[in-house]
Amino acid sequence: MNGAKLRARLKAGETLTMLNTHHVSSGLAQRMTELGADALFLDCEHGMWSHDDIRSHAQIARSVGGAGIVRPHSHERPLMIRYLNAGADGLMVPMVDTAEQTAAIVDAVRYALPTSYENRLVVCMIETPEAVGNLDDMLKVDGVDVFFVGPSDLSQNMGYSPALPAGEPRPKEVVEAIEEVFAKTRAAGLATGTLVREVDIAHFTGKGAQFLYIHSDPFLKAGLEKMKGLIAS
Repeated sequence: MNGAKLRARLKAGETLTMLNTHHVSSGLAQRMTELGADALFLDCEHGMWSHDDIRSHAQIARSVGGAGIVRPHSHERPLMIRYLNAGADGLMVPMVDTAEQTAAIVDAVRYALPTSYENRLVVCMIETPEAVGNLDDMLKVDGVDVFFVGPSDLSQNMGYSPALPAGEPRPKEVVEAIEEVFAKTRAAGLATGTLVREVDIAHFTGKGAQFLYIHSDPFLKAGLEKMKGLIAS
């Protein structure tokens, strides 16, 4: 599984992209990977991917050198195990707030795949002030590859709007919390990342983000708007 390849690249200091296609289409998944996405984000928290979709999308991503990373809708142990057995190259688990929850996620992965768990990427999402406060203890749990900040949920849980107009930076307090997670995670020798927009890619990569989650829609929209502008001129 390509989760091991992603881990090796992160440990080598590379910056990786994980693209959300927003559409359940194996053909689109293949094309986006061919165009340069290192991994595909298969969102089973907000998206519509079934277990069969997970299998087909992960297979086709691997066939062209990528990987399929699944976000389950919860920490439910049998659910995470089923996604792994369906062929996910890794799990990106939302709302991980404590060291106990972190350890339970690692244990589920190792139980599901006792002889091959090292071939899967394990990503824990930091999305609440509680998680930021507990990060020191969470970083002591062996088996996590990436501590990833979900900026929209963190913003909402800090009392700010999760949505921002294009080009507008996130609130200062949220950015400082994200940077705190980055600094501690990197000091622990682990990779970190976050959702990025064009406006903040340079800032967050400069702060050490390696695992970049990118929505495809804004870039497709920008490309179409540029094309329309060229036509109008």
